[in-house]
Amino acid sequence: MAEVATSASSSANSSARSDQLLVVVDPVARRTDGESVRIAKDVLSAGASSTKVCLPDDGEEFARALRRRGSRRPVVVGDDRALLRAVGLLHRHRELAECALSVVPVGPVLGLTRSLGLPSGAVAAARAVLDGAERRLDLLVDDSDGVVLGAVGIPPVAGHGDEGAPAGAHGDAPPGAPHPASAAVRPWLRTCRSLVRTLASSRTVRAAAAPGSAGPARLRVEVDGVTLVDLDRPVQGVSVVPGAGGVAEVEVRPVPVGVAQEPPLTARGRTVTVSGAHFRYRADAVVSGPVGTRTWVAREGAWGLTLPAG
Repeated sequence: MAEVATSASSSANSSARSDQLLVVVDPVARRTDGESVRIAKDVLSAGASSTKVCLPDDGEEFARALRRRGSRRPVVVGDDRALLRAVGLLHRHRELAECALSVVPVGPVLGLTRSLGLPSGAVAAARAVLDGAERRLDLLVDDSDGVVLGAVGIPPVAGHGDEGAPAGAHGDAPPGAPHPASAAVRPWLRTCRSLVRTLASSRTVRAAAAPGSAGPARLRVEVDGVTLVDLDRPVQGVSVVPGAGGVAEVEVRPVPVGVAQEPPLTARGRTVTVSGAHFRYRADAVVSGPVGTRTWVAREGAWGLTLPAG
């Protein structure tokens, strides 16, 4: 793993905020967009009082660099998967409460980072790292100690998170409302619910037409111990997203009876349990399972992200 330490002259940028940064560059970002990586490193090195750049070759070196950050503020240069890897590592070491992450989005999977309000250009994102402010955001933690920043989808239909969201697909205005977590995440909640509903419905139609393909799922969904839907009612899909104020927002789309499309069933609560026949699910950009049951718990303000000021 290559490491480079640099220092910015105070005369080079007297207006830059004095800070010590640990810049961890994901290997996928280096392979897919080396020019954006170079620009991000140059802007960060020029604007911070001290910058240490780490170039890990794999996930193990990525984790080692983050664990050895000391008093430096960690900056991840990478895509959604790199962000999720960093948050998951800090969560497992119980360091999320005391460590705010900064991210320069670079790579092929950028739907989540865009939805959180991070700028898409290397220069703008690097400047946000230097001049932005920490916002505390909600997340979900499952019973296997996994974290979810954006959304859970059952079944695990493909979404923008796999391919990079097109411009304008997500609300990307920087949060400025009185409740930072709500303001930053709300556009993602609306987009995710609409996206998951559309994709899950189209997937159900394709599955019905394909011989031997899986049909509707039979799942029990419980929110704070109250059953929202039971095994006797087949569903097209389920989505769970971290809402504002430490609650999860749940939407269940039942299979229509007859020709009429049924409205989704919705609920809010701190604990969501899904059980039934073994199922797979998508948590942000990662597909997991099959599992027979999974429980997600919403945690308010559990992680910090540096976002553009204002």
